[in-house]
Amino acid sequence: MKIAVSSMNKNIDSNVSDVFGRCSYFIIAEIENQKIERTEAIENKSTDQMSGAGISTAQLMAEKKVNAVITGNVGPRAFDVLKQFNIEVYSGSGAIKEVLQEFINGKLKKIEK
Repeated sequence: MKIAVSSMNKNIDSNVSDVFGRCSYFIIAEIENQKIERTEAIENKSTDQMSGAGISTAQLMAEKKVNAVITGNVGPRAFDVLKQFNIEVYSGSGAIKEVLQEFINGKLKKIEK
């Protein structure tokens, strides 16, 4: 399972970003057998867009074939695009490494709009 976490920085020790569409980076974690097997940082190139940043960021998540997104907040249009691609959205805050463990343990709240 691939999980994308909106991040303020390029590593797993960073904090979850409060925003989805305009966060600086995403940490993409591959979860296998209840463990974080691999992580990859990708830069979010949509941060400087005048409008539609959430939509293009949601499309990026689909291109990366993620199954779920963890973020502080996601806008309604980005949420709709994620939903079209069957990508679940969860609310998280704090250190990414800890938030991913909370996800694995089933303790994160799913965002339903």
